Amino acid sequence: MLQDKQNIIATIGEKSPLNSKLSRIYDLIKQHHPYISRIAVALYDSQEDLLKTFLYCAEAKTPLPWYQAKLSESPSLVEIAKSGQPRILNDISESIDPTKTHSKAIIEAGYCSSYTLPMIYEGHFFGFIFFNSHQPNVFTEQSAPEFDMVGCMITLLIYNEHSNINTLVATVKSAIDVTHFRDPETCTHLERMSRYARIITRELAPKYNFDDSFIEHVFLFAPLHDIGKINIPDSVLLKEGKLSDEEFEIMKKHVECGRELIDSLLSNFGLGSINYAGILRNIILYHHEYLDGSGYPYGLTGESIPIESKIVTTADIFDALTSRRPYKKAWTNQQAFDELRRLSQSKLDKECVEALISNQQAIIEIQSKFVENEFG
Repeated sequence: MLQDKQNIIATIGEKSPLNSKLSRIYDLIKQHHPYISRIAVALYDSQEDLLKTFLYCAEAKTPLPWYQAKLSESPSLVEIAKSGQPRILNDISESIDPTKTHSKAIIEAGYCSSYTLPMIYEGHFFGFIFFNSHQPNVFTEQSAPEFDMVGCMITLLIYNEHSNINTLVATVKSAIDVTHFRDPETCTHLERMSRYARIITRELAPKYNFDDSFIEHVFLFAPLHDIGKINIPDSVLLKEGKLSDEEFEIMKKHVECGRELIDSLLSNFGLGSINYAGILRNIILYHHEYLDGSGYPYGLTGESIPIESKIVTTADIFDALTSRRPYKKAWTNQQAFDELRRLSQSKLDKECVEALISNQQAIIEIQSKFVENEFG
């Protein structure tokens, strides 16, 4: 097992995507514990009380693709999170509620036992790690320390990845503060539109084969789409009326400014290895491109526009339509849906639009949670 520990530690230090590292750890664990059939990671969003599937590695396809649920609706997991202690279930069918979606999926996939660890770093709970087996009665008090050790290493992996992203986001926010960035499209706008983007991405996941990690990164990166606006003069950025042609040309520069700023930050902070950095760059640079070629900065058309950019564009426009601005009243959701469908005839991606519209209850919940203030 000592060699396994050394190999796992070496895996953590590799410059490779998280899913590749988890796959490597899974292979190493199976060498010592061949009964392990699955390792899965779920992240917790405390703002919405959402537990979201994030990464997995298994002998078969995940039984819970693109799944999310309220943590508060699972008392046993709440207890694990509160206590900080792992849980052993050596007969899943006798230990969990089979009417719950996630429990039913696990049972139907043939998993018989599980070892569940809360991910806690410096007192902060942020998700769970699940070790599953198709065999019953395989997790013991003797093997528990080994899984605790592996779980700690996986926790460190996940935390470091998100810490890097949080460092990037915090740096961007600091830049905004230093430059007195006062774009009215901030505050709760970013909270809402990033969650709309997550809704769209989850809906499109089966068609595009997005994994949970891709969905999470679109959600994390969406709020940074307009960072380039910190270089736009207030006389243009805060103008209440229609921009002149000259002013609009200045405004259009924010996408390329944003891309340059992010590249500089990634380099200066040594964050170039952040998983899915390409998604971040695409969101920033292409979120004003339209299918008919009328967007900017390059006038891209159709499939040449990255899907993550199309997603963020739809989410951003919907929230802009349903938010108050100094120059307009907020539209109703139905008015905004109608406008999105009109725009999907030429400018917006129809699949993105319909993915959002098909989740109206979730939209209402987001709007209730992140209530618009006087700045949007």
